Amino acid sequence: MDYILVGIVALIGSGLTFFSGFGLGTLLMPVFALFFPIDIAIALTAIVHLLNNLFKLTLIGKKANLKTVLRFGLPAIIFAFLGAYILGKLTNIAPLISYTISGKSYQITVVKICIAALLVFFSLFDLIPKLKRLEIDTKYLPLGGALSGFFGGISGHQGALRTAFLIRAKLNKEAFIATGVVIACFIDVSRISVYAKDILQMGDKLDYPILITATTMAFVGAYIGNKFLKKITIHTIQVVVGVLLIVFSMLLGIGIL
Repeated sequence: MDYILVGIVALIGSGLTFFSGFGLGTLLMPVFALFFPIDIAIALTAIVHLLNNLFKLTLIGKKANLKTVLRFGLPAIIFAFLGAYILGKLTNIAPLISYTISGKSYQITVVKICIAALLVFFSLFDLIPKLKRLEIDTKYLPLGGALSGFFGGISGHQGALRTAFLIRAKLNKEAFIATGVVIACFIDVSRISVYAKDILQMGDKLDYPILITATTMAFVGAYIGNKFLKKITIHTIQVVVGVLLIVFSMLLGIGIL
C-alpha cells in the first residue's frame, strides 16, 4: 500500500509540475512523512525531485533560454543561501496561529503568509484578461530570481514564485518549461549539497525500494507530460499555473503546506 500511494502521488505530482513548474515536492514530502521521520522524508523528496528534474532535462532541456537561466537562476542560487541563513533567525519567532486537525498540527507563520500573498498577486496576472496583457520587462528577472531563491531558502517554496515570474518572461511554452527545469536543477543541486552529509549518515535508514518507486513513477509522469506538450497552448499553461498558484497560496496561507 505504501508503494502504491507514493507511486500515485509521484506520478500525478510530476505530471502537474511538468507544466506548472511546481508541485511534486509539495505533494510528495507529506506522503513520505507518513512513513518516515521528517528529516528522512525531506531527504527522500529532495533526491526524487533532483532526479526527476534531471530526467526532464533530457526531455526538453535543450530548449531552455540560456539568457533567462543566467539572469534568473544565478540570483536565485545566491539568495537561497541568504534565505536559509535568515531561516535560522526566524525559527525563534512564534507562529501566529497553531491548530490541530485529526491529530496533526499546522501552523500559520509570517513567512508563509507573505509568500501566499505574493502568489495570489502573481496568479491574477494569469487569470484576469486585462492583467494578462500587461508585460513584465525582462530587466526584472534578476529580482524574480532573488525573491524565488530567498523564499525558497526560507521555506522551500521557491518553485511557485519561480513559475510566477517566468510565465511572464515572453517565452514560448517549450522555452518556459525547459528554462524552469534548468533553474530547478541548479537549486536542487544546491539543496542536495546541503543535505549530502545527513543523507550519507542515514545509510540503511533510506528505503531504497520506495525511493526507486517514487523516482520511476515521477519519470513516467514527466514522460506523459512531455507527450501532451505539443497539444497544449501557452494560454492553457497560463490558466493552469494561475489556478494552481491560487490553490497553493491558500493552502500555504492557512498552514497546510
